[in-house]
Amino acid sequence: MSDRTLVKMTFPGIARSASLARRWVADVLTAAGHQDVDGARLITSELFANAVLHTGSGRAGGLVTIEVFEIGHALARIEVIDEVPTLREPSNGDCGGRGLRLVHESSIRWGIRAMPPRRNSVWVEVSTLMVLGASEYSSWSDGAAASAREAPSANVHS
Repeated sequence: MSDRTLVKMTFPGIARSASLARRWVADVLTAAGHQDVDGARLITSELFANAVLHTGSGRAGGLVTIEVFEIGHALARIEVIDEVPTLREPSNGDCGGRGLRLVHESSIRWGIRAMPPRRNSVWVEVSTLMVLGASEYSSWSDGAAASAREAPSANVHS
């Protein structure tokens, strides 16, 4: 199965751009025929917010770049490019700090890739296959849903 680049877009690094980026990713995946884009929308919001809050993207003139790829008809990869925080364990009293944990739990796999100079890409693979009920699933012969659920756990590089 090979990746196919769908599109790349750069957004201003301001909080208001998160909703534009979220809607843009959902529209791109829907136009490409993906059935369920809710996970991709959620992950885009979280990674975009992290880039604006925790990196130079949130400074005046800062930018966040997002690339969207499809991996077959049931998986998509979203890359948010900027300097990014690492996964941490928040204390019970913290109001924030759970975003990358949410990304980890909502994705098939994810990781961080260094991009010189001084930039990183957080990449996430997310299922875009509509979830089927048990009776529908048993009669569905394409094994894509089972393969997506059995994918390896997150591959995180700091």
